[in-house]
Amino acid sequence: MRKFIMEEKQNKLEQLLWNIAFPGVAQLLSGQYIKGILFIGLEFLVNSQANFNKVILLSFHGEINQAIEEADYQWLMFYPCLYMFAIWDGYRDAGGMKVPYSFLPFVLAAYLLTLGVIYSPKLKIFGVLLGPIWLPFLFLPIGLGIGIAIRIILLKVKSSSLN
Repeated sequence: MRKFIMEEKQNKLEQLLWNIAFPGVAQLLSGQYIKGILFIGLEFLVNSQANFNKVILLSFHGEINQAIEEADYQWLMFYPCLYMFAIWDGYRDAGGMKVPYSFLPFVLAAYLLTLGVIYSPKLKIFGVLLGPIWLPFLFLPIGLGIGIAIRIILLKVKSSSLN
């Protein structure tokens, strides 16, 4: 039984990490080929239309203003929700939804990542313009944290109402 639990945890982690690396791969690994190909296709479409790879490259080189100019925000705003949904879907399919409200960290992360994209051309943190890559990355742990906190609160309310 313990070996099965260890394998299940490893499977959830593997699915999560593959989808973080490339959305849709976890679905392919679990045999959901149509869904996996759909996620990969959407990843390529949104990525190319938003100029996302160029924006990432420029951001990593510290050329934030150029990254902002190159970004197609109409497309880039789709990316956080697509990305987090694909990660959540792979996690769910690997058995990660046994705890109620497990989706909340993913949903709140998607919302805050999107807000980070929206405000990235203008919002400065301590006088520094972070741009369309670094500002959403800064918002990601905040979204995950808020989602985890809300999940914990809802679980406590649910358990206290059952008693």
